[in-house]
This record gives sequence, structure tokens and C-alpha cells, in this order.
Amino acid sequence: MSPEGLPYRPCAGFMLVNAQGLVFVGQRIDPSAHGFWQMPQGGIDKGEDVRTAALRELEEEVGIAAHMVEVIAQSAQPYLYDLPPELLGRVWKGKYRGQEQHWFLGRFLGSDADIDLEAHDPPEFNAWRWIAPEQLPELIVPFKRAVYQGLVAEFRHLI
Repeated sequence: MSPEGLPYRPCAGFMLVNAQGLVFVGQRIDPSAHGFWQMPQGGIDKGEDVRTAALRELEEEVGIAAHMVEVIAQSAQPYLYDLPPELLGRVWKGKYRGQEQHWFLGRFLGSDADIDLEAHDPPEFNAWRWIAPEQLPELIVPFKRAVYQGLVAEFRHLI
């Protein structure tokens, strides 16, 4: 299947940092990404504002409500990635070639006890941890690595 002509799926993501400047990552449950770690992110609902979507995804995936986050920045532009050939046509019912991701950086105001991986049914992650921002690109699925490299470069001075 050729990706030309297919649109990018609108997506919003959240780089959540704690007081020590470490970034939240969750280990993916789904088989195509099992063993990889990523930040909370997901699709933008029709008519939904990108910031609202990012905060909704954060709450759905890890139980962190908007009042527990100080939003620091939004990425200067969306980040695009293409699905690898083996996933093209298999995910998102074959409607998209990849994602156009709008990212936000925010400081976590809560405590680790507030993190709830089972806030969403079914859960997205089976484990979580705090990591140094520079570790992000090595933990994500390879086809999203450039996105994470760009985010670290863009947000690092704000963390």
C-alpha cells in the first residue's frame, strides 16, 4: 500500500516533567509497540482544540487531570511521522499514512501516587517511569525517533 494521498491523523501529545526535570514515559501494551516507551498522546476529536486534546489524553492514559499540570509551552509546529510499510493499512483502519502531532510541555504538580495507568479502559501502558529527556529517542519505536529528537531539542531549555 502506498502512503501517497493518505492524510496524517491529527494527534496531540504531552511531555510531562516532574520537579527533578525528568520526563514521564509509559511502556506500551499493544503488540506492535510492546517493549517501547512513549509519552502520552492520542487522536484529536473532531472540533477539539489541540491543547484540550493533549490534556484529555494525559488524563485518559495516566490519570493526570488538567489541574495537576502547569502547561509551559506548545511545540512551534506540528511534528509529522510516517508509518513503516508493515503497519501502513493495518492501524487506524488504513485511513492514515502517519500522524501530525501537536505537542505540549508541562510540569507535573501532583505526586507519583496520582498516576493511574488504569484510568482508561483498556489501558495504554503496563508500566511507567521518569527518565532524563535525552533518553526519550532511544526508548520510542524507531519510526517516531525523529519526533522525539525534535521535541527534546525544542523543549530542553524549558525543562
